[in-house]
Amino acid sequence: MDKLQADDIKIAYIGGGSQGWARRLMYDLALESRISGTVALYDLNLEAAKTNEKIGTYITNHPDATGKWKYEAVPAIKEALTGADFVIISILPGTFEDMAKDVHLPEKYGIYQSVGDTVGPGGIRRAVRTIPMFVEIAAEIRKHCPDAWVINYTNPMSLCTRTLYEVFPAIKAIGCCHEVFETQHLLADMVGEMLNVNVKNRKDIQVSVTGINHFTWLNEAAYQKIDLFPLYKQFAEKYAETGYEKEQGKWEESVFSSSNRVKFDLFKKYGLIAAAGDRHLAEFMPPVYLKNPETVHDWKFHLTSVDFRVKDQARKITENEQAFTGDTKVVLEPSGEEGVEILLALLGLEELVTNVNFPNLGQIPNLPNHAIVETNALIRRNSVQPVLTKDLPLDVANMVNRHVHNQEAVLKAVLTMDNQLLFNAFIQDPLVAAIPYEQVAALFEEMGILQQNQ
Repeated sequence: MDKLQADDIKIAYIGGGSQGWARRLMYDLALESRISGTVALYDLNLEAAKTNEKIGTYITNHPDATGKWKYEAVPAIKEALTGADFVIISILPGTFEDMAKDVHLPEKYGIYQSVGDTVGPGGIRRAVRTIPMFVEIAAEIRKHCPDAWVINYTNPMSLCTRTLYEVFPAIKAIGCCHEVFETQHLLADMVGEMLNVNVKNRKDIQVSVTGINHFTWLNEAAYQKIDLFPLYKQFAEKYAETGYEKEQGKWEESVFSSSNRVKFDLFKKYGLIAAAGDRHLAEFMPPVYLKNPETVHDWKFHLTSVDFRVKDQARKITENEQAFTGDTKVVLEPSGEEGVEILLALLGLEELVTNVNFPNLGQIPNLPNHAIVETNALIRRNSVQPVLTKDLPLDVANMVNRHVHNQEAVLKAVLTMDNQLLFNAFIQDPLVAAIPYEQVAALFEEMGILQQNQ
């Protein structure tokens, strides 16, 4: 990193055939003039990576592109990683058929999941097939680019990032998630409504982040030294029943949208601002919000079907084919993600304080050391330094710790092929624990988790 030149960077993109995240990165790189270099696109689907090579080349040759990059699809992970300064991991673990089993098979037993990629029976099953992939990725990084900084976007975020550190303790890795950004946007809307102030940038909402990925909390929030917690209490009470959106009723138009009623209810119960989308937050709790589809609708969020995801991927593929042919005018717009800003900070071109998923080095005192937690960190040249925050309140810490310890059990079970430990972790999940033991055993067997772990 000391010899790194900002005009000669190599980024290894693991999952380089991505239809979504890859293009976001390409746009942001094209809009940043201070860095340039090569992006090596590696994917099990080489043809998808080759498609992204063409798209990346198209974007970097766009007349508005100030950052110039060479995109190369490569057939082997070794080729991608050798000489890499940064590694980005954004993969889809398994097939849509796998995902359908994760999300929909538990419905037979009365367990509904709004996402199914982090916790719950689906999140655990996904972890069982994802952890071995990250074991291999970590080993390859240790072998071919041990000094590279690694940015992970893959879910289950906490367990993926934790696996990297378990296999390669000296790895320099962070996990990135945009859920907190959406909460900052919500708080900016609140300031606009309650104080009649136009907050132009979500970063003007200063927050202290704590917890774990997708079960993330804010214990401080301020705008220009104004403590936003008293204001949020009023805001949450005002919209507790109706929910809040910029345009009321719009939540029904997108499966990724909600009216924030779960957030408001959690604030009422625990006094902290929940800082993830309602779809994610609901899955960490007993089935209060996920009792059945009717209950989900009453709380004004969505169960995201795998059928939707299949159609959404097909839409993205078609969009790529139509947009990057030279016949269509493509407008370069920033994605709203912070990946490129993180690269700039690690290169020493600026400093950045943002939320990351990173080992707990004591920044959250009452969560286990070395667990992957989500906290603010100061990022500067070749350094990620977590920011100390306060203890979580005991009731919230108890809920978070349950998931931290359960995720650790899943990791150990997969690494040691201990199926009894895996089953015991499965039954401890709050959504699973709500059904009778005999049904848990039947669900565990029918989901085929044992078979995947052998």
